[in-house]
Amino acid sequence: MRLGVLDVGSNTVHLVVVDAHRGAHPTPMHDDRWVLKLAEHVGKDGKLSKAGEKALLNAVQQAKRQAADRRCDELLAFVTSAIREADNGAAVLRRVREQTGVDLQVLTGEDEARLTFLAVRRWFGWSAGRVLVMDIGGGSLELAAGVDEDPEVALSVPLGAGRMTRQFLPEAETGGRPDLRALTRLDEYAEELLAPAGKELRGVGDPEFAVATSKTFRTLARLAGAAPYAAGLTVPRELTVTGLTQVIGFVSRIESSALAELEGVSAQRAHQVPAGAVVARAAMRAVDVPFVRICPWALREGIILRRLDQLEGA
Repeated sequence: MRLGVLDVGSNTVHLVVVDAHRGAHPTPMHDDRWVLKLAEHVGKDGKLSKAGEKALLNAVQQAKRQAADRRCDELLAFVTSAIREADNGAAVLRRVREQTGVDLQVLTGEDEARLTFLAVRRWFGWSAGRVLVMDIGGGSLELAAGVDEDPEVALSVPLGAGRMTRQFLPEAETGGRPDLRALTRLDEYAEELLAPAGKELRGVGDPEFAVATSKTFRTLARLAGAAPYAAGLTVPRELTVTGLTQVIGFVSRIESSALAELEGVSAQRAHQVPAGAVVARAAMRAVDVPFVRICPWALREGIILRRLDQLEGA
């Protein structure tokens, strides 16, 4: 069947169309995205602005048309932290549903962690053993660990790269160089927030395979010398704590506008790289892993796989 998956995140609205059936590799047929930076449209009052709502509405309308043009049997649409945490999020989603007919489902942070874990498990298989997964989004960091397809522990911590950039490194948002003292404060803050999570994750057993997903981790791995995206999805890619520390030393000393010009760095997310790097290193320290393997599958693939499992069961 042909499925459309619409992912409304803190930075982008991303549509993927795949041809898939139970037991097969979900084959991407179409991919489009709209950079809305919805998290930046949430004001001090905790509400998504009218401009942010209008941008979201337009993106959903375009995505729905594209899914219809490509004869999708079903459109799975979901939102994560930006809308989930907005005080008027439920009202915004209701208006989007009334005007577009698209029912955006709200995923909890734990939902995100569990579905991402499923995608990682399917990608690497049972031979990976006990798996630990970490995923840095715009608003939150998801962590999960276990030996099965459903993790024993699934957690969400408010340490997203976008959130931490706005909170600690506002100068990076305008193309400037990160404040080194602010980076140190962020490192201490992340370490404190991750201490309970690290203890809980280590409590279910030492991982045999540590994995990272998300655009943030892929960018950091590329900056540390991993193969470029053009080399293919199946090329092994790793990110070590040592390599990450070197990346932090580099990105903390140049302007984000210059960072955006480097190969493998998205111009729209370049300003979030320093904060994302600090959070990534803090997460790896918290769970005591020296390196992570980079997985190309993440939340969207987990949603597709879970839906196909449901259809097979029905």
